[in-house]
Formats: sequence, C-alpha cells, structure tokens
Amino acid sequence: MPESQPVHKRILLKLSGEALMGDDQFGINRDTIVRIVDEVAEVTRLGVEVAVVIGGGNIFRGVAGGSVGMDRATADYMGMLATVMNALALGDTMNKAGLTARVMSAIAIEQVVEPYVRPKALQYLEEGKVVIFAAGTGNPFFTTDTAAALRGAEIGAQIVLKATKVDGVYTADPKKDPSATRYTKLSFDEAIGRNLGIMDATAFALCRDQKLPVKVFSIFKHGALKRVVMGEDEGTLVYA
Repeated sequence: MPESQPVHKRILLKLSGEALMGDDQFGINRDTIVRIVDEVAEVTRLGVEVAVVIGGGNIFRGVAGGSVGMDRATADYMGMLATVMNALALGDTMNKAGLTARVMSAIAIEQVVEPYVRPKALQYLEEGKVVIFAAGTGNPFFTTDTAAALRGAEIGAQIVLKATKVDGVYTADPKKDPSATRYTKLSFDEAIGRNLGIMDATAFALCRDQKLPVKVFSIFKHGALKRVVMGEDEGTLVYA
C-alpha cells in the first residue's frame, strides 16, 4: 500500500536561534543542528519544498548586554548579522548531509551569501533545494517572526511552521500548570483574544490577512516535522 502524500507541498519553517543551542547557554550545539537537519531531510525526501527563516538569539544573546542603551536600529542590525551566521551554519550542515541548501540574505553581503531575490528563491524551491532566508526582513524594528510571515507569503508557502521547545499552544504554561491542555486548532481571532503570544502582532496580522495558517510544534520531538507535513495531529494549528 503506497504511503499517503504530504498535505503541504511547500512550507516555511521558522526556527529560533535558541533552537540551535540545544542545552548550551549560547552558540550552536553541533548535535542539535545535525538532528534538526535530519528532520528537514526527512520531509524533503517526501517531495516537500522547504524554506527556512532563522533567528539569531543564540548568538545575539551573548552580546545583548552590550546593546543596552544602544540605538534600537543598530541593535537590530546586529541581530540580523547573527541570523546570517546561523544560516551559514545551517546551510553548511545541510550540504554535508546531502541536501542542497541556498542561503539568501535580506541585507547585501555578497561575498558571503547571495542576496534575496524572490524569483531566484522560487526557482531554487522548485529545483528541490532548501532555501534559508537570513537577515530577517532587512529592516530594523521587525522580528524574524515577521520575516517568516513575509517570506511565507512571498513564496506561496501553504503553511508557516513555527518550531519551538513546546509541542503546541497550551491553555496555560504546562510546566507550571499540570492541568494545562494543548489546543489542537485555534482561529487567529481566538488566539489574539486569548492573548496567547504565539507570534508578534505584526507577523500574526500578516498571516491572518494572507490567510496563511501557522502551526506551532516542537522541533525537539523526533519525527514531529514529518507528522506535521503529513497532516497528523501534531502541535497547534492557527487558521484564518
């Protein structure tokens, strides 16, 4: 009997910089990044086209103390450069694992990575390459969540997958409240009304306006990414 087909053909995976730390205090944990790449490789073998937006908290956290009192735009540009470092590490690990990754940056650093050009990104995805979007939106005052919503809409992704340390959105903090239950699905309006803080307001509004669903799941749960693209009950779906 043939294996069922993925329900999502093209996805935008949002990874926080912190996801790369594993149990370390900052930086990139080698075992963790290899395991994340293995999860991505598994879904690409199913024919799913994967784009990634990566944050920079694991690197920027180490210098964040020095940014206190700094101009906000300057601090944000530092954060963008941290995402470029993460994207290079992720792309290198993917290439070593047999995937073909392309890093595209929203700010021009052409000696290091190629600039983000939408038609080129679409071409790469259609060729089966993994596209990693670095440097957020290229503008200060916008988070990498907003970059994920923006790039997801631009490339025609069917869903934004927000990878976290928790396997979904809960009624309360499951670490503090043992009676907390996981939402299977929520509308954008319900999530906003309950102030669940899934993404920042700009990202959330963009996804809602573009009718781009968001799935929150744990990247640390083995096989969770595959279960999400196969449409199984994993994580929490937020829909328009």
